[in-house]
Amino acid sequence: MGLRTPTLSLALWAAALAAWSMPVKADQLQDIMQRKELRCGTYADVPPFAAPDPKTREIVGFDVDLCRAIAKQLGVKPTLTPLSVEARVPEVKLGHVDITIANLAYTLSRAEQIQFSDPYYVAKEMLAVKASDPGTTKADFKGKRLAASKGSTSELAVKLNGSDPLTFQDTGSVFMAVEQNKAAGMVANTMTITLLVAQSKTAGVPLKMIQDPMLLEPICVGMKKEEPALLAKVNEALMAMDKAGEINQIWDKWLGPNTDYKMVRTEKVVPLKDMQFTPIP
Repeated sequence: MGLRTPTLSLALWAAALAAWSMPVKADQLQDIMQRKELRCGTYADVPPFAAPDPKTREIVGFDVDLCRAIAKQLGVKPTLTPLSVEARVPEVKLGHVDITIANLAYTLSRAEQIQFSDPYYVAKEMLAVKASDPGTTKADFKGKRLAASKGSTSELAVKLNGSDPLTFQDTGSVFMAVEQNKAAGMVANTMTITLLVAQSKTAGVPLKMIQDPMLLEPICVGMKKEEPALLAKVNEALMAMDKAGEINQIWDKWLGPNTDYKMVRTEKVVPLKDMQFTPIP
């Protein structure tokens, strides 16, 4: 008499074995809370965001303070990892850091690789022209030649405006192109334009900044994809810090009216999905 095969028992056993052998998906937020440490990737040497203090050699800056503030919201200690500009996305994508806080702008190509928090400020590409120029909006410079750094977001902003880009490898050459009438104006980020306009009033040809932004870039915290709990927690932390005025305090310390940059943060933390902007590639 032959033995009957316990098909149901074998099927259940096979299913259990398959489930046991499947990799367990890690929860990065849970890992952070268990180790009581938030690993932040920041710039290595890009003041005022993150750079070595000349006296102590300790990394300091806006992004460093923001990392510490988020870690405090989570109830863990912050650990900083200085990153190059090119490493900001790969290091968080590979899980070498938990979050990247390094003036990281949302772009379509980056969003394919990592996820972004709600923006804590919006960077702007701005246009500077000679103070004597009658133009007052970016539309007034459509079709005109505008100088920008080669391969930069500023160059893209010029093209999106329907203007003719004249590109150079460095900001100094971009600035000189306007002074020498090779270009009707120059495009750069708000910080750079603010400094150059201020300097131009005492040296060279006076410039003015057109208040109509050429391009908006939401600046966010970068995180590994498919980590919804960490994303929600970081967004919650940013919202709480914003409501308490803590982000403004950090901003004013490094970028505000009493610094060389004299920038005022007017934005509030809002959901990224609710922002009205044209994402760049």
